[in-house]
Amino acid sequence: MRIGVFPYLNHNGGGIYQYSAAILRAFNEWETDDELFVLTLSDDARLPSYLDPDKWKFKSLQLNRTNTKTLDVIRRVIGEGVHRDAWRRLRGALDRSLKRDSSSVSDLDVIRSRPRLSETFREWKLDLAFYAWPTPLSFETNLPFIMAIHDIQHRLQPEFPEVSANGEWESREYCFRNGTRHATLLVADSEVGKEDILHFYRSQGVTPDRVKVLPFLPASHPNENSLSNDGTRVRTRYHLPERYLFYPAQFWPHKNHLRIVQALHRLRETRGLMAPIVFCGSHSGEIRERTFKEVMAFASSAGLEKQIQCLGYVPDQDLAGIYADAAALVMPTFFGPTNIPILEAWAHSCPVLTSDIRGIREQVGKAALLVDPRSVDAIADGVHRLWTDKSMCADLARLGRQRLDGYTPDDFQQQLISIVEEAKARIRLNHTKNRVGVTA
Repeated sequence: MRIGVFPYLNHNGGGIYQYSAAILRAFNEWETDDELFVLTLSDDARLPSYLDPDKWKFKSLQLNRTNTKTLDVIRRVIGEGVHRDAWRRLRGALDRSLKRDSSSVSDLDVIRSRPRLSETFREWKLDLAFYAWPTPLSFETNLPFIMAIHDIQHRLQPEFPEVSANGEWESREYCFRNGTRHATLLVADSEVGKEDILHFYRSQGVTPDRVKVLPFLPASHPNENSLSNDGTRVRTRYHLPERYLFYPAQFWPHKNHLRIVQALHRLRETRGLMAPIVFCGSHSGEIRERTFKEVMAFASSAGLEKQIQCLGYVPDQDLAGIYADAAALVMPTFFGPTNIPILEAWAHSCPVLTSDIRGIREQVGKAALLVDPRSVDAIADGVHRLWTDKSMCADLARLGRQRLDGYTPDDFQQQLISIVEEAKARIRLNHTKNRVGVTA
């Protein structure tokens, strides 16, 4: 078969970028007679250097960018970069009428087909597409597809603007309800993620056998990245403190940066503990910029500027060194069901503090210190324990490595191959049924 893989190739995509890289690497190591294509919307993207150029064909899709419907697609596919908010504003200016009422929800069932792209896929003779993140291109182009769904937070926690404001809720719902209905197979990152898909979209015809579980991998697995020991170079490059907490996350409200800083302030005021923290991740775009300013304004008013360091984007090879030298990962996020930074921390023997919420509880087991993400006191108590109890930190790091060692890149590849092979079998069966139907 001819299989197109649609990854996210911009590092600003955060977890989706990391997940895409893991998918591409797994396909790259697969000994198969199938022909593989990397599909992208970016005119200036290139085949990633870790892929075998003799094994892959690189194809850039061209979209007509002149109408609102196409802008919807571009905004969804562009992802988490600085362009995301610009596209959101442009779409809002072009279509103020879309409201979350009964009529608009029913309109979300109407698929906006893309005959030009469908014809392009036919010209390339593609048989199957694998989408590393949810995009309406999957069901608008009339090609059998596998689609990964990483979370359904617009349904679970619509109070967060990043999943609901300015038409975002409707955009996501249009993508998910039609994607789940028409996918050959769906991919969730955990059993909890699968439960969510079935809970919200069973009415769209989703059945348990069509939702496969493919757990995340860390961006750099402990057996693959020797830069964990390169702490001196990384510490010098970024002027890191001797001891620090770490949180790699873009400044979305659900990432909960503000409560972390408030917890550090409480620790200083009540216990005399001054624990520095290193943040990295983008704060461009309307929502993230507003969140970043709120966090830094509080830090300034509380006199915490010297305890907070914001690095912006950090390449993977440097992240390894930051994790390896960090006293702990502090990640009281509101979103799950699973998160890649937890795996990255375990890969580099970094103890983890994270949220005591559904999904994350199942991900970490006993290998993390769990706290209530809504409680500044709980976060502060957790940070204090990690900062002062070396024995507990060693135990958490050991348990994290053990948990991570139970799922390797080879396991990831074999499960991915199994999913793709099942999708291929379903496509062949459908073709057979269609031929029989025509003959009859």
